Amino acid sequence: MVSIRATAPPSDNLSHTDPPKLLSRRPTLVRKRDDTDLALGASSGPESPGKRARVTFDNHVEVRTVAPWEELPEIIQEEVRRAIDLYHMGDDTGYNKIQDVFAARSDAEEFLSETTFINYVLALLSYASQLDRSCSSLVHAVLNTNWLGRDENAATVYIRFLGSLVVAQGCYLMDVLRKLVEYLGHTPLSVGRLPDHSVVFRHQIYSRIHTTLAYLVRLAPLASTILSNILVDKFPHSSDSKRNHVSYVNNLLRIIDYAPELQADILALILDRIVKIDVEVQIDLEDLPEELTKSFLGGNSKVRNSKITDPAGESDTDSSDSDSDIDIVNIEAERAREITSNVQKLDLLIDILFSHYDVTFASSSSIEDRIDRLQSLALHFANIILPTYRSRHTQFLLFHFAQTSEVLIDGFVGACTHLAFEKGRSTVQRQSAAAYLASFVSRGAHVPAHIVRDVFDIIGNELYMLRQANEPTCRGPDLRRYGVYYSLVQALLYIFCFRWRDLEASSPILDSNLEYGLTAMDDTTQQHNFVSGIKETLSANVFSRLNPLKVCSPVIVQEFARITNHLGIIYVYHLLETNKRVHLPNYGTSMSSGARETALTNKKDGTGMQLDEYFPFDPYQLPKSKRWLAGDYREWKGIPGLDKVDDSSSDSEESESGDSESDSDDDDDDVEEEEDEDDEGVDKISVSS
Repeated sequence: MVSIRATAPPSDNLSHTDPPKLLSRRPTLVRKRDDTDLALGASSGPESPGKRARVTFDNHVEVRTVAPWEELPEIIQEEVRRAIDLYHMGDDTGYNKIQDVFAARSDAEEFLSETTFINYVLALLSYASQLDRSCSSLVHAVLNTNWLGRDENAATVYIRFLGSLVVAQGCYLMDVLRKLVEYLGHTPLSVGRLPDHSVVFRHQIYSRIHTTLAYLVRLAPLASTILSNILVDKFPHSSDSKRNHVSYVNNLLRIIDYAPELQADILALILDRIVKIDVEVQIDLEDLPEELTKSFLGGNSKVRNSKITDPAGESDTDSSDSDSDIDIVNIEAERAREITSNVQKLDLLIDILFSHYDVTFASSSSIEDRIDRLQSLALHFANIILPTYRSRHTQFLLFHFAQTSEVLIDGFVGACTHLAFEKGRSTVQRQSAAAYLASFVSRGAHVPAHIVRDVFDIIGNELYMLRQANEPTCRGPDLRRYGVYYSLVQALLYIFCFRWRDLEASSPILDSNLEYGLTAMDDTTQQHNFVSGIKETLSANVFSRLNPLKVCSPVIVQEFARITNHLGIIYVYHLLETNKRVHLPNYGTSMSSGARETALTNKKDGTGMQLDEYFPFDPYQLPKSKRWLAGDYREWKGIPGLDKVDDSSSDSEESESGDSESDSDDDDDDVEEEEDEDDEGVDKISVSS
């Protein structure tokens, strides 16, 4: 490319080139006065050339001292990395600092702000693989920090950290789960009230705990197994408050939603602890008068202070005696409050289980699903409730839900029959199963007549085989040797006393009366015809060489004798007179049969060698949860022509139901008065023992 710009010719003499000039140094300290005046204003005297300009601050700008732990995320992450690395090499300075950061109290100056908390947790999340068992003190400091009271973002980051920790270091899985389960009880409100934070309510705290548990159960294969054991260990003690029990049980049931593999274990755990409380309540109430027991079970708050009196008004009482009287009264009052608290606790827990199973059975889309639900409940019954002596209320879960359909009624009857006849079970459990079978069939309002007859026949056939096996070698009545036989006979008598109407052969007149709600109560000359085999079964067992009427509960025997004599089916009073001369200890065997020897079995009068009057489905008395049993319970009915109170009971009930001015307390009093007017045997057979 050719340039049109003129260029100078090259010089031939290179020695005339000028030498380069050195750059002069720029002055830095010398300023003109005019420049200084612009910054400082006019001054009266000359300024020193070396003096710097004065700096001023705006008083309206917020000045904050930045704490050493409030740093950028990158700096915090590097700090955590170096602290962990140096700790593994023996330098714990930085490690202890991070540990102190998480251990700071919420009211301390070092308490982490929301942003800094998130940054530290994220830094630990990045190095979770290095937090081995040697770093357990730091990990526990992080686990013990209050993260539930922080905002949603901080809680989410913390949950991610826990997931990364248990995946990278499985040795901490139990510690993490145990710490989470600690919050399933009645959590204090202070947990959700951190300074300068929005209030986190208790239901939000529980939701965060369940979100974390569900996340960990999905991540760690062993989480469910470990969690199941922790739930057992952390279950509230029976002496803990009812609020703690209620919160814990409600949260246990929520775990089933995201960990269905734990359903059987959780329900078994809840039932087991409720049964223990149930038995404890029964033990407390056994020594109390019947009126006071009804007050406790009826939820009467007045009984809490019923024993508190002021003995100071007794002028003749010595001061020392007065003090001792006050101590005794206060002890009784404290015991009354404790019993009331346990009764309320039991009532609330059973009500929770009723609600849970009600939803479970209602959500079952097919009868097969409902059968599976009942079988699961029956399994808990066989393993937990049945072996427990004198459980009083928990078994009514089965009593209610087994009556929701005829198929389930048949299923529970079959389960009880199998338990009573199963030779591999202990004698005590077989006797208890016979009592449950008889009580369910007798008290269940929805148990149809044909199932009553089937059960009567099944028990009769089993008794026939037991008689064939034992009568040839029988020397006399012996509860220890023939306990199962006597239990089944007592079950048969109990069923007959309650359901003898369903064992009668149907007739056109009787069917017509039943269709229009009429009875033959006034017809004392009516001939009662029973289904074929009923009379033969009763006679064969009552007059057996095993002599069951001597061993069965006298309450049931007396009522059976009264009814059968009135109905004209069999007459046993002469046998009862003969049995008065039979001394049971003369026929008793040694304890080699495996029965449990107690103080009752050693009574010289032989009463300890008779069956207990134990009726598992006696009237349910807990005030709150009894609402679930409305319409399920069959009350005792008087005998036509024998119990005069029954002639007017229906009329009185109708008048009470139509009287809108009567309150609930008056109705309860009327019912109690009618029960008191019943025959003594009827009263005993229908009242809780």
